Amino acid sequence: MELNGLRVSRETQERLQHFAALFQKWAKAINLVAPSTLDDLWHRHIADSSQVFQIHPQPVTWIDLGSGGGFPGIITAIFLAELQDGWVHLVESNHKKAAFLRTALRETNARGSVHSIRIEDAYTEVGECGAISARALTDLDGLIGYSSPWMLGKENCRGFFHKGRDYLREIDKARGRWEFDLLEHKSAVEQESVILEISNLRRLA
Repeated sequence: MELNGLRVSRETQERLQHFAALFQKWAKAINLVAPSTLDDLWHRHIADSSQVFQIHPQPVTWIDLGSGGGFPGIITAIFLAELQDGWVHLVESNHKKAAFLRTALRETNARGSVHSIRIEDAYTEVGECGAISARALTDLDGLIGYSSPWMLGKENCRGFFHKGRDYLREIDKARGRWEFDLLEHKSAVEQESVILEISNLRRLA
């Protein structure tokens, strides 16, 4: 099996397939993603989410903010299972979605845990990390604000944020409050979309 042109092992493929089946089952009862995107689950959500790990395939501790239906956090946790190292802390305040995430982690033997708390309270509970991810949560300025407890003044922590075609405007807005190094990774799945890699975060005076 290939995702975005990269070979995926049989074990990881089986975990992803089991997750997809679970997702379809739970999505009938709770709103995990926009219903209009359910028919394109593999391309629109699973392949898209896998790009984060493909950009940064390191066995580090991740924080996934506003995990929702598990994108990209569960997908990253599934890939980490193959490495037998690293961990994803999924932060999701909605208890129904958190219950789904726990079930998905358990049944796929993925490397992660769920924190059913507000993002603003997560740093105290989770502690330091090496990478942060978020998808379809808020604009870049808001994402950096949420991520700042982990990233400010810490060279070893990077943020990986999915963004759509309006990402340049979001970058300009964020630079009004923050200084940061930026890498733009063009999406292999969605035309005009990117994954923004943020590092060396500083707050403007």
